Amino acid sequence: MKKTIITYGASVLRQKAEKISANDKYQELIANLFDSLNTDEGIGLAAPQLGVAKRVFVTAIPQPVDGEGPKTFARKAWINPEIISISSIKNTYREGCLSIPGIFEEVLRPESLVVRYYNEDLQPVEEEISDLEARVFQHEFDHLEGILFTDKINPLKRKLLGGKLRKIKNKV
Repeated sequence: MKKTIITYGASVLRQKAEKISANDKYQELIANLFDSLNTDEGIGLAAPQLGVAKRVFVTAIPQPVDGEGPKTFARKAWINPEIISISSIKNTYREGCLSIPGIFEEVLRPESLVVRYYNEDLQPVEEEISDLEARVFQHEFDHLEGILFTDKINPLKRKLLGGKLRKIKNKV
C-alpha cells in the first residue's frame, strides 16, 4: 500500500532504526516501501521515511535499455544491512532525497562497498556493490542511522540551505 513519505523535521528521521526480526511483518513493510517509491522521483526508500524505525530499505536502480524499450529497474530489498568494507576511492554525486524535496547537493562517498544483508526470503547475502548502487545503498543506509544527506555536505552550504530546510520542517 502506498504510504505518505515523512519529510525533514520529523523525529523518526533522526532515530537509529532497530533490526528487523523474523516476527516483524517485514514483507508488508517491504511491499509498502516499493509501493511508495515513485521511480520518477527517487530510486531508494528507507523504512524511517514511512515513519517506521526498522532497518530495511528498498532500491530500484535504473537499468540500461537497448533502443526504445521501457525503462526497467533492478528492485532489491535490503534487510538489516551492514557495511563490511569501503573503497578508498571516493567520488562526488548530486544527491536528493524524497524526505527533503527540492534540495539537491553534491555528496562525497566511497565508490564501492562490501555489504552484508538479508534478502526478502531472509537469506544472508554478502556482495560487493559499486557505482550508483553503492551510492544509493549508502544514502538509504544513512537513513537507518538517523543521518540525512544534508549532514554530509559542506557546513557553509548546509547553512545556506537553512531557510529551505526550515520551510520543509514547518510543513510537518
